[in-house]
Amino acid sequence: MDFWIVAAICAAFVQTIRFMLQKVLSAERLSVAGSTFARFVYSFPFVWLLVVSYWLYAPEDVPRIGVAFWGWAVLGGSMQIFATLCVVSLFRTRNFAVGMTFKKTETLLAALVGFLVLGEGLGWIGGAGLMVGAGGMILISAPPSRSISAIINRASGLGILSGLFFAICAVAYRAASLQIDSDNPLMRAAITLLIVLSWQTLAMAVWLFLIDRPQIKAVWRAGPTAIWVGLTSLLGSYLWFTAFTLQNVAYVNAVGQIELVFSMLASTVFFKETMSRRESVGIVLILCSVIVIILAPL
Repeated sequence: MDFWIVAAICAAFVQTIRFMLQKVLSAERLSVAGSTFARFVYSFPFVWLLVVSYWLYAPEDVPRIGVAFWGWAVLGGSMQIFATLCVVSLFRTRNFAVGMTFKKTETLLAALVGFLVLGEGLGWIGGAGLMVGAGGMILISAPPSRSISAIINRASGLGILSGLFFAICAVAYRAASLQIDSDNPLMRAAITLLIVLSWQTLAMAVWLFLIDRPQIKAVWRAGPTAIWVGLTSLLGSYLWFTAFTLQNVAYVNAVGQIELVFSMLASTVFFKETMSRRESVGIVLILCSVIVIILAPL
């Protein structure tokens, strides 16, 4: 099995844990912006420690970075802030698993954005697998009611926005990593993550200082839980970035649909939210989609 597949599956698992922690934080202690800031600020020192330690003890020199890298990194980081704000807001609107489902519209949108921006298309087998997964997502996210108001509402709007923002940031991260002159995908992922997290932490700190200063203290007080948000965020992001440096964003996100299965399990086991027969069928379709993508010749 290719390393990018392993990285994507592990990233999906770690990201599910992080969103579970963020749901707890947003529900009990922090605002939407505060919960989002906690993700970045508690990752920030660890990513610097990781990269600086690597440079001190590894024989590899700091690679040359293209000028376009900075624009892509800032764009991707900014889109990820907006996407995370949407997802945390979505947790307060519908349950955990449905929130994750709407977020996963990024899989389809990333394929479109990746094609438009980087010219990276899908083979017919990979495309078929992606569509099967999309069918599974529709089954899981479709509300019991057939009324228009049950489908077109604040929750669906936040979900689509988060999917679009996540799709743009994923493509931007891949574009940024390709601007780093190194054959080591782990190094390229680490540098991209370092710059992106630094920008996100600074931007969110300034925003909260100007708009909602008490939340900065609240994030500090939430440290015992929030630090785990930061650590899982760092690990998940590093795995995603590594996968993005190695493979087409659409394929990475297609495999990453397995996150939805993890989130359904979390929803059932930890948050005691029930799963319908329709949602179970949707999970089976998503698993089939992931298997097709993994086995398809890329």
